[in-house]
Amino acid sequence: MNSIKQTFSIKDLENLCGVKAHTIRIWEKRYNLLSPNRTDTNIRTYNLKSLQKLLNVTYLVNSGYKISRISKLNEQEINEYVRSIVSDNSSKNQAINSFKISMLNYDLELFLGTYEQLSQKRNFRQIFIDVFIPLLKEIGLLWQTDTINPSHEHFVTNLIKQKLLLNIEKLQYNKPTKTDKAFVLFLPENEIHELGLLYINYEILLHGYRAVYLGPSIPLDSLPSMLSFHTNSVFVSYFTIKPEKDNIDKYVKDFNSIICTERISEFWMLGKQIIHLSKNSATNHRYFDSINDLIAEL
Repeated sequence: MNSIKQTFSIKDLENLCGVKAHTIRIWEKRYNLLSPNRTDTNIRTYNLKSLQKLLNVTYLVNSGYKISRISKLNEQEINEYVRSIVSDNSSKNQAINSFKISMLNYDLELFLGTYEQLSQKRNFRQIFIDVFIPLLKEIGLLWQTDTINPSHEHFVTNLIKQKLLLNIEKLQYNKPTKTDKAFVLFLPENEIHELGLLYINYEILLHGYRAVYLGPSIPLDSLPSMLSFHTNSVFVSYFTIKPEKDNIDKYVKDFNSIICTERISEFWMLGKQIIHLSKNSATNHRYFDSINDLIAEL
């Protein structure tokens, strides 16, 4: 329990709730919304209960409630108002807040409960696109600003990965309905960020194609054996941190020289690192700015 984050700065609250520190101070002074503790040097600190309250208050404000009205409610009433206005269209925002609290407190029960509530109204694809992708983007920003540490990120991303794997397994029992091509999914050597590629695997199976998921850190020279998988094998990779920007052009050239000696295979690429590619005119190379762009091609 010592690893659970219990104290937050006003900057942490700003990052987690999307409310400017200046606004938080006004809400405290004018409406007595929060009661922070003070350090010896008079710096505000907040506990987890304050964070949860501010997340709920922010949700109500974003839903059209006036802060002057909210300030007159007690915490139980605030929670009841939040529950009463959560609808199918807006529940994703409250779910993201719940997942963030789950992450900060390593709260497995809250994560699973929130996911279960979402799954009653949404299919997995909707949950991943509408909730998990925005959540992961926020987590990336929180990590960059030192609001959370790597253990927080790993806790929640591994839970999301578990849900992905469960839903992928369900699709793997279905017989492919499209036979014109098949997909081989892999990450470059020393690349371990696989959530994006795992979701692409899910979408490929959902669209009725055959797929082989090889996973992280795959050497290029191990891929030629995959050419026997299908007469039209499409290779897909996701470059998050690897290859490094100075090596990425060489990596793509090496793919052609190693994989495409006997027949040309398509190579679909996406991820942050592709901005460093000198995109050439090779007809077998496809570059995608987002997962949605790739899905549109399936």
